[in-house]
Amino acid sequence: MMTDPIADMLTRLRNAGTAGHRWVDMPVSKLKIEIARLLKENAFVFDYKVLDDGAHGLLRIYLKYAEGTPVIRHLERVSTPGQRRYVGVNEIPRVRNGLGMAILSTSNGVVSDKVARQQGVGGELMALVW
Repeated sequence: MMTDPIADMLTRLRNAGTAGHRWVDMPVSKLKIEIARLLKENAFVFDYKVLDDGAHGLLRIYLKYAEGTPVIRHLERVSTPGQRRYVGVNEIPRVRNGLGMAILSTSNGVVSDKVARQQGVGGELMALVW
């Protein structure tokens, strides 16, 4: 049994980018789909699809490269199941002076740091991406 599926997702993305793969497959969940949607909206990945494998389903994320190097240079899990990290709207970090993105789980759903600031909500700081 996996204890932290989000950390597993981020590790799979990190490893696939380092290995130069065009896509990466992982077990699907609603939270992972929302994270993949955020990564696509912020141009960190090319696309994502939910595939039917006959059992639970797969989430396939197509990675994006710029001149042979992965667009995602760093993925960091901040809040873990053992130690949750919650931030208020004034405590949301600016990742790489706005070039990166923080992923937050708020009362309005899973959003990026910019959207959370616009909506004036804080929440669980799940991951940092740049």
